[in-house]
Amino acid sequence: MTRIGFLACADTLPGDGPRRGDAFEHDIEVKALRPAFQEAGLELVEIDWRAPVEDFADIALILLGTAWDYQDHPREFLARLDALEERGVTVCNPSKVVRWNSEKRYLRALEQSGAATVPTLWLDDAGQGDIVAAMSRFGTDRVVVKRQVGAGGLGQFSFSRDNLPAQDWTMGRPCMVQPFLPSILEEGEYTFVFIDGEFSHGVSKRAGPGDYRIQSLYGGYETDFTPSQADLAGAEAIVAALPFDDLLYCRIDMARLPSGELAVMEAEAIEPYLYPEQGPGLGARLAKAILARL
Repeated sequence: MTRIGFLACADTLPGDGPRRGDAFEHDIEVKALRPAFQEAGLELVEIDWRAPVEDFADIALILLGTAWDYQDHPREFLARLDALEERGVTVCNPSKVVRWNSEKRYLRALEQSGAATVPTLWLDDAGQGDIVAAMSRFGTDRVVVKRQVGAGGLGQFSFSRDNLPAQDWTMGRPCMVQPFLPSILEEGEYTFVFIDGEFSHGVSKRAGPGDYRIQSLYGGYETDFTPSQADLAGAEAIVAALPFDDLLYCRIDMARLPSGELAVMEAEAIEPYLYPEQGPGLGARLAKAILARL
């Protein structure tokens, strides 16, 4: 069988050590993909992205999988992908995509292409004064502050006028400030999964009680979602606006603006969870697309 590497990290891989709170998603995805891959003549191999390069010698193609700690080690991660590509291993998605997608300023490029985006203030760092200024700029009483290099809601903050950060607080890194969208609590966030440029399945993601973040780490949960033609067209427009036409997979996360239009929150082309529970045909779709690349 042709071996396909599923890239992970130490705390998403099964083992004796402690695992992340969302590591169960790694297990779900691998369990969903493996049978379909086997049927296509592909062996799915879980491997730590920090494993010696020699361990990848018989791997034909790498999926970036659940390498979810890359955001804290972006240079090291990119160096590893470069090394694999130099050895002739196909990396999906390629390192050039990771470089472009790892810093959220890519959202600026999407906005310039005409995509609907959430108003954003881009800062090298943020303090209390910046938060207050952003509220005034956006005409809102609540904002969200995110890392420019980050994923999974980690290192994210939400502040309101009656719950400002301490006067000496700083984000401590390049960040982005956005108005809080009430729709996040009212209807959640919508995910559109694309395989080889084609829509695969939709997911509705809601926050758990007492939180606004929709990730499972914070109590978020998912349900099936069949998008309207208009909403799907919006997601397809985002995919079309990406500066790559050879993405094996891509996940578009969107939320509704006060105008009623869906706006892109993220265009995830590095290591997005692909929600196989809401896409029972995911494994077969992905295996077919991989075979076309070998």
